[in-house]
Amino acid sequence: MSALAISAGLHARTALLAAAVLVGQLSVGWSNDAIDAPLDVAAGRRDKPIATGAVSRRAVALAAAAALAADVPLSLAIGWRPGLWHLAAVALAWSYNLGLKRTVASPLPYAAAFGLVPVVVAAMLPGAPAPVDVLVIAGACCGIAAHFANTVGDAAEDELTGVRGLPQRIGPAASTVVAGAFVALASLHVLRAAGASVLTVVAVVIDVAIALALPVVIRSARGRQPAFRGVILAVAILVAAFVISGGSHLTSS
Repeated sequence: MSALAISAGLHARTALLAAAVLVGQLSVGWSNDAIDAPLDVAAGRRDKPIATGAVSRRAVALAAAAALAADVPLSLAIGWRPGLWHLAAVALAWSYNLGLKRTVASPLPYAAAFGLVPVVVAAMLPGAPAPVDVLVIAGACCGIAAHFANTVGDAAEDELTGVRGLPQRIGPAASTVVAGAFVALASLHVLRAAGASVLTVVAVVIDVAIALALPVVIRSARGRQPAFRGVILAVAILVAAFVISGGSHLTSS
């Protein structure tokens, strides 16, 4: 989001945006661990500090609450319109943690929150213009891809703890195919937004190759974490290609 803001010409206010996003993400991550602590303990998660006893659940819950409280003034400091949009994205992430992750609607918070990324940055521009719709769609596609890929590595733990979001219901193999398909869709929408140049075309080719490779990677148990990393790499390539192409493509004006 910071890179997108800089490319759009929001140099002086990018630090405020970065602070708001960072604090918001801390609240989301910490709340996720605090809420899921009993499940993580039951699953024997060694990658979770609460489950290993390195930190108390109460301390993490208090940290999450403090971060959320701090995020309100930080978000509004970038402007009331973009601030409210950003707080909406944080609320969507909290709704996922609080229960939507266990339902068939689990992709919706990811799609909506990622789709709000260009909305927040565009709203910081003079006149608070709306971003081009294809960028919102691209963001939503990235969010869905990240959600389905993120669950692949946790399939065994989710089975033990009863987390039954849409990716868990269709299984790791199908989830990887879905993630790959949405990576490809996102790349095509970024191409539409930024225009065809050597950079954007190369980015799309690389991302489509990653999307096609994901189902092959998932065939081995060791390929589950690389599948998620592949999606993150693909999203990073898209962001880099769009940012280098210039923030003038963010809005239609």
